Amino acid sequence: MKPLIILCFTFLIHSTLNAAPPNIVLVFIDDMGWGDFSCFGNQDAKTPQIDRLAKEGVRFEQFYVNSPICSPSRTAISTGQYPQRWRITSYLAHRALNERRGMSQWLNPKAPMLARSLQQAGYATGHFGKWHMGGQRDVAEAPAITDYGFDASLTNFEGMGPKLLPLTLRPGQDPNKPGRIWGDAERLGKGVRWMQRSRITEGFVDEAIPFVQKAVKAKKPFYINLWPDDVHSPFWPPVDKWADGKRGLYHSVLQEMDRQLGKLFGLIRNDPDLRKNTIVLVCSDNGPEQGAGSSGPFRGFKTHLYEGGIRSSLIIWGGPVAKQNYVNRTSVFSAVDLVPTLLDLTGTLHPKDTTFDGESLTGVLLGKSEASRKAPIYFRRPPDRDSFYGDNDLPDLAVRDGKWKFLCEYDGSDPELFDMEKDRGETKNLANKHSNLVSEFTKACIQWHKSLPPDNGPQLTGNFRRQPGRNKKK
Repeated sequence: MKPLIILCFTFLIHSTLNAAPPNIVLVFIDDMGWGDFSCFGNQDAKTPQIDRLAKEGVRFEQFYVNSPICSPSRTAISTGQYPQRWRITSYLAHRALNERRGMSQWLNPKAPMLARSLQQAGYATGHFGKWHMGGQRDVAEAPAITDYGFDASLTNFEGMGPKLLPLTLRPGQDPNKPGRIWGDAERLGKGVRWMQRSRITEGFVDEAIPFVQKAVKAKKPFYINLWPDDVHSPFWPPVDKWADGKRGLYHSVLQEMDRQLGKLFGLIRNDPDLRKNTIVLVCSDNGPEQGAGSSGPFRGFKTHLYEGGIRSSLIIWGGPVAKQNYVNRTSVFSAVDLVPTLLDLTGTLHPKDTTFDGESLTGVLLGKSEASRKAPIYFRRPPDRDSFYGDNDLPDLAVRDGKWKFLCEYDGSDPELFDMEKDRGETKNLANKHSNLVSEFTKACIQWHKSLPPDNGPQLTGNFRRQPGRNKKK
């Protein structure tokens, strides 16, 4: 897009919004399932703060993240590009394991970060919460979070810079003798504070609120990542809200996270100027851990390319959003689309010499359109997750294109084809009935896969090979 066209488009966007560039708050929850918010059908836990956002905004039912596991999903939503481009294809761990899987040790700071583009456009930018794109375990020389376009940061044990580290308490334990986990992360940046894991989301919120107030006082728009990690195991709810079993503990921390997030939502809602000109986005980085969260009607969990691993509940709220209590069941798009969309909504120039894998869908995000992205959405499994959660040979590649979902191995074998309009649970494999589609999707998936930097997924494929139909639902 030429500069003159961009300037005209920026003028039109701002005229449409009738406001200064909107503030953005991105809440990116860790390991939460599509069906875990009560507004997405959870009958066993209540999330009133999130539900209120949905009632006053837009809820999307066909939104995807770009990986079924943490670090690559966070890379995609930060850059607008497939994470394979940056060789982050599974969770970042210790150095030797990253190398074994054929991955980078951290995200290259030259990546086209949404935060950096907004910072250069005059936004105050802050990251508060889990990072996990470099700086963890024995990887101590990763860049600081502020090197990626953030003015301020506060993270957990998986990032470089100031951090909150978790204390733990069980019922009956002496409150003066709490446990500590991930204590070795103290060496990954100055400014370490210890607090109860059950309150750490509130700790991030309490850091974000004065950041917002400072930006408002300086008359600057703000962009905030608020990335809680409560619903990632191990689960540590408050002692007085302890529960039985894995799912019970999960629901306790989910509800407590919702309560703590409400503090920031209330600040924005109760300030007329902030309410009028702030957009809040809430979604999850991937599907749930088995036995903890819920994938709703979908098949699979975290690490799977089935819908339960990659489809995420997305809620958009705020003054610029055109509709309230609106459910968009039609628009198919993904996390990489959020970056160009938010850049256009804020009137921010796209970074020079960058081609996004995402598409700008401003009308969709504002509740004015039910369009979908034009290009298919491609996926590649984490290299170390060929076998997980009881499936001994998970698909390596996948694509969502229109109503179709297709999955296969690296070489195109074991094809699976599902009609997502009639079978969103991926129960009926139609590959044998649509040979032409299978041929087209196989070619497209392999071509996409080979166009990107490789990881060691093929080398880490298990010796077990599926017989036709084995471990597959028909």
